[in-house]
Amino acid sequence: MDDEVLREIAEDRLRSLAGPGARLREDQWRAIRSLVVDRHRVLVVQRTGWGKSAVYFLATALLRELGEGPTVIISPLLALMRNQLAAAEGAGVRAATINSANTTEWEDIQESVAVGEVDLLLVSPERLNNPDFRDTVLPSLAENAGLLVVDEAHCVSDWGHDFRPDYRRLRSLLEGLDPDVPVLATTATANDRVVRDVADQLGVGADTGRERTLVLRGPLDRESLRLSVLRLPDAETRLGWLAENLGRLPGSGIIYTLTVSAAEDVATFLRERGFPASAYSGRTDPEDRQRAEADLLANRVKALVATSALGMGFDKPDLGFVIHLGAPASPIAYYQQVGRAGRGVERAEVLLLPQREDADIWRYFASLAFPPEPVVRHLLSVLAEADGPVSTTALEPRVDLNRGRLEVVLKVLDVDGAVRRVRGGWESTGREWTYDADRYGRIAEARRSEQSAMLDYLAHDGCRMEFLRRQLDDPDAAPCGRCDNCTGRRWSAGVSEGERAAARSRLHTPGVSVQPRRQWPTGMGTLGVRVSGRIAEDERTEPGRALGRLTDVGWGSRLRGLLREGEPAPTELPEDVVRGCVEVLASWGWATRPVCVVAVGSSRADSLSRATAERIATIGRLPLLGEVTMTRPVARRANSAQRLASLWEAFALDDGLAQRVAEAGGPLLLVDDRVDTGWTFAVVGRLLRRAGAPQVLPFALAATS
Repeated sequence: MDDEVLREIAEDRLRSLAGPGARLREDQWRAIRSLVVDRHRVLVVQRTGWGKSAVYFLATALLRELGEGPTVIISPLLALMRNQLAAAEGAGVRAATINSANTTEWEDIQESVAVGEVDLLLVSPERLNNPDFRDTVLPSLAENAGLLVVDEAHCVSDWGHDFRPDYRRLRSLLEGLDPDVPVLATTATANDRVVRDVADQLGVGADTGRERTLVLRGPLDRESLRLSVLRLPDAETRLGWLAENLGRLPGSGIIYTLTVSAAEDVATFLRERGFPASAYSGRTDPEDRQRAEADLLANRVKALVATSALGMGFDKPDLGFVIHLGAPASPIAYYQQVGRAGRGVERAEVLLLPQREDADIWRYFASLAFPPEPVVRHLLSVLAEADGPVSTTALEPRVDLNRGRLEVVLKVLDVDGAVRRVRGGWESTGREWTYDADRYGRIAEARRSEQSAMLDYLAHDGCRMEFLRRQLDDPDAAPCGRCDNCTGRRWSAGVSEGERAAARSRLHTPGVSVQPRRQWPTGMGTLGVRVSGRIAEDERTEPGRALGRLTDVGWGSRLRGLLREGEPAPTELPEDVVRGCVEVLASWGWATRPVCVVAVGSSRADSLSRATAERIATIGRLPLLGEVTMTRPVARRANSAQRLASLWEAFALDDGLAQRVAEAGGPLLLVDDRVDTGWTFAVVGRLLRRAGAPQVLPFALAATS
């Protein structure tokens, strides 16, 4: 089949996908030809909305007509998969997906692939690290695939802004491919360093006699986007501004926040102000996520208030605006998120409302980077000394990493060949492993550089789109003529007192629930703590309350100032904090009012928990029975098992306090300055229950999440 005929077939398919007037872009055709005719490996770096998915849909259709096997697409997000399945149907391509949300369908899907009923199979990257999938399904896919596609390919590179260790398992898949199987990688957000890294990784297992990976890069301008930055003095002004201006924004859109609690708070406030809005985060149930996406696609909501969980690949061509309440830590991540807007409309508004606390949030997430070498070496030694596979849950008591970081480290070690995931958990391979401190240091420095560049973007007085394109090493970057700096047209910072007052009321409504711990962590015996299973009812605290979360849009900044580490605690509680505490206590709704107050002890002389307990006791006219003594400093620990072990013998009741608790005869209010994991309340509450308190009601100034 000659090129002219092949292109006509491809464009005929394109018209069924994109409309009667659609024609292939030159780089789309170059990519399709390289895949179908030359069987090359191709990296396409093009702006969002350019048509990268059309390349793999059309290449799939052509390869299938030539008798080749199905296309396998590695795709990172369920939202993206749902969009791709719908688009594939429009292109006449029969598609299916294997991911964590449809495990009961895997066997039927694999059978459909085997008998040729599926043209395109979407696979989530975490499947590549599942032992059963890796050992039974993956070899068959590698042997029979007609095309391999790596979507959102910047995730392959640890220099990319959204590196995902599961993607590094692609090396095994690439090594198992027949040299004649073409490979396509696509992304909209890759600078020169990421492009080089991804192109090199795509070359793994390739026929060295062929041309190296073909890289097709295009200009990254988005002609529909109108970029702006608006600085407002505080959270209540930002929220009031949003309520006052949301109705003036075109269509429906996305409001991004940096934290889960902020997304939930903002969505609640907007609903109270009469706007249909939903929250969307990693904490949202899968069914609720899918419903929220559908509501946005159908314009049943004005805005989806989302964390970065709504990111890559969400496809709504008529999305009219993207607003950020708080700046992302990277201009490249920002470019990707704003790229959700304006794909199919002439104009879309993109507005960034920075916050003073943005840098603090960036630093927190940066602190979750790859851990120090001693921690990783200890993890390796635990696995090396084990008799068999060790589950992630069983590793937690032995390794001071929280579940999320532990899983990431294990995946990296798996990719590096030092450990292997098998049925029942993880095992050591015995292979020598080198801690690449230089590389991790360079990555950390790259992240700091990105944060600095984001601050530069906020202060930039030149073209904003040009700035973002230069961050992505776009050689065609030039002034856009559309942003606030190019045009001189800016959003008004004015906010009516009515909207500001409504925002103030929402933000400063105090009180969040604190759920008690009900189950001891697994494996505590290995740490010398002889507890297991459920926490006995007569040793457990009741559900508690906190004034606010450190991540709240409203109370968060106030509480972070009070609890800032390295600074002395105030000798007296500020009056607004006292009023908030009183309001929380007055609205608690307990079955029986507490009859006394006890403070959680601290190693600090200027204990904020003691000051809070004293003030509450005075206002409530309750006896302050004393303070549970902290017998030794408690080290910060990353997971529940380690945290509980560090706390287990760190508190004690002196005889006098134990007697007063026993004589009180009623519920006890237990006061601390903050609640993080909940284990301090669990340990101290257990001591008080065993001393005779019939109920322990925990109260903290701040919850960390």
